[in-house]
Amino acid sequence: MKKLLKLGTIALLAGMLSWVAGPGTAAAQTQQRIDAKQDWSIFLAEAEGRKVCWIVSQPTRTAAFRDGRAVSVNRGDIFLMISIRPADGVANEVSFLSGYPFEKGSEVKVSVGAKQFILFTEGENAWAPSSEDDAALAEAFRRGARAKVEGTSKRGNRTVDTFSLSGFTAALKAAAGLCKS
Repeated sequence: MKKLLKLGTIALLAGMLSWVAGPGTAAAQTQQRIDAKQDWSIFLAEAEGRKVCWIVSQPTRTAAFRDGRAVSVNRGDIFLMISIRPADGVANEVSFLSGYPFEKGSEVKVSVGAKQFILFTEGENAWAPSSEDDAALAEAFRRGARAKVEGTSKRGNRTVDTFSLSGFTAALKAAAGLCKS
């Protein structure tokens, strides 16, 4: 079943445009959802001849815990994204938007099968520490069925978000094709 992003969440993805052209060029920017491959949506943004492409998915399951017990928490939008910015030499940059501010100095653990990866955090976002880590994560996503993302909020809640990787490979291939220089 295709998982479509709510229209309200598309505005959040507009932040990706800041990577394209920076401030002051909003009038020249265009962004659009191009397609979806199963659980992953494909986006393209352009400004002044520069392209940014990304794929994004929302979790199929979320859970939160405090002191080992399940708790109910309020969170904003939750996304796992991979972006491609050819003008900056960036391919397959992995990022995670948690929907809450992370505990300062905390890390996010991403598990795909038996493989585990660590992301660094800032605000509500987490990223792989290097392009080599991005490449390893993207390869694990290609080979996996699910990704489990675990983080800790500034309130001390531990969250576990599960993402389907169904359609990941086709979506990433399509995004890379869109962003060829």
